Amino acid sequence: MRLFTQPHLNIVLYEPQIPPNTGNIARLSAATKCHLILLGELGFDLGDKKLKRAGLDYWQWVSWEHIPNSERFLESLSKKNFSFLSVHNQRPYTEILPQEGDYLFFGKETEGLPKVWMERFPENCFTLPMWETGVRSLNLGSSVAVVVYDCLRQLGKF
Repeated sequence: MRLFTQPHLNIVLYEPQIPPNTGNIARLSAATKCHLILLGELGFDLGDKKLKRAGLDYWQWVSWEHIPNSERFLESLSKKNFSFLSVHNQRPYTEILPQEGDYLFFGKETEGLPKVWMERFPENCFTLPMWETGVRSLNLGSSVAVVVYDCLRQLGKF
């Protein structure tokens, strides 16, 4: 496990279920100097071949950690430096005003983020707009990439 001392952003995956999604996001994390946090109970084993295959040979450059206790982790954060991304929210992700080291939370593929968290912190809730009502959600890896790159753009990293 490698840890960046000052990551541009922290990507938090709450209880991820699909190894290839997590591997893809790990690769994105390495490429963007973001720290990846796998939060809560995982839907796969960290030694899963699909996870490793999706991350290719980039795992040596990924700053990541697994934090099992999601409530304790959330309580440790300042409410000024995190954002919840979910299809259940209304404000577009383009309204996020990121700061260096912020935490971007994305929910598990099957259920998203806990609704109680979003009810507790409504000012921290954002979404990726979708105009076709028949589409329930976007792929987790795609969603993370869109938000991370926009936040990095706002932080002047390009």
